[in-house]
Amino acid sequence: MVRLDNGSMLRPFNFSPGPAALPEPVLRQAAGEMLDWNGTGESVMEMSHRGKEFMSIQAEAEANLRELLAIPKHYKVLFLQGGAIGQNAMVPLNLLRGRARADYVNTGEWSKRSIAEAGKYCSVNVAASAESNGFMAIPKQREWRLDRDAAYVHICSNETIGGLEFHWLPETSGVPLVADMSSNILSRPIDVTRYGCIYGGAQKNIGPAGLTLVIVRDDLLGAAAPTTPQAFDYTIQAANNSMINTPPTYAIYIAGLVFRWLKGEGGLAAVAARNRAKAELLYGALDASDFYANRIAREDRSLMNVPFHLADPALDAAFLEGARAAGLLHLKGHRLVGGMRASIYNAMPIEGVRALVAHMKDFEARHA
Repeated sequence: MVRLDNGSMLRPFNFSPGPAALPEPVLRQAAGEMLDWNGTGESVMEMSHRGKEFMSIQAEAEANLRELLAIPKHYKVLFLQGGAIGQNAMVPLNLLRGRARADYVNTGEWSKRSIAEAGKYCSVNVAASAESNGFMAIPKQREWRLDRDAAYVHICSNETIGGLEFHWLPETSGVPLVADMSSNILSRPIDVTRYGCIYGGAQKNIGPAGLTLVIVRDDLLGAAAPTTPQAFDYTIQAANNSMINTPPTYAIYIAGLVFRWLKGEGGLAAVAARNRAKAELLYGALDASDFYANRIAREDRSLMNVPFHLADPALDAAFLEGARAAGLLHLKGHRLVGGMRASIYNAMPIEGVRALVAHMKDFEARHA
């Protein structure tokens, strides 16, 4: 643990994949406003979601999000619940629009979950799959077999468990592109107009668990399946300002503080440069060592979630114990992959990555 250059308090570095670390300035402001938001005498958690106070909080959050991502007016922004798992059902319910088929690309565990859920509502064409390469590389576009009659093409832009990330945009010949961006949204600028729908759980790069963000193009609304519950219908939610039921008000408030923080950090271009520097530092240390290994194809490596393995798995427990003693938390890899995983989202300062690299080098020197 170190004190950051900006004078922030001494805290462990949280490498959790989600719920993940939040920016310290956001936590401090939320703590200061817990009992009394803006002189109202009440906590945001106590406010009516239809009162002018909370309505102003949500309006500012949406405005700042639109500015950060340059979201055009013909896209709706929805603040929903249910996480990406819920969206795995809501996407086909809303976006099939009477069609029988949809294309999905399988790049890992979260893609598999999306494919399995969509199969309850339509015929799923797995247009491309990384399974044959052990989910170590994203299939090249030339390998994809898209269905011209598909209602949409679905990708997971960053696989949190396996550490695969799209660094290029698929060409879908006019078929709407849908992306689960739970773990890399707001980590870099994107061209929203290249997507029909973007969705993601908030608990990695946006805010606390409980909020789900959906950005959907207007022309895709209005044709949800007749069996779609009102709370799951994008069109009804859009018409009611995401308030057909009580939205996750406190999570929206925290997300709004994060959006404000991102703007203060220089916007997504500045954040992207910082994220790349963090990833390059960590991958550089992995590539320079025979003691550690990242098995993902270099061109597809995630800038958010970096899985790695020790040469001797028998040392995993000792590595994690030493990491915790050094103030480096939640580095254990997912049970399906094993090894280690460092999630280095926007809120992770480069000092945290430096501390991790220092621990890695020290551990290697003592155990290699």
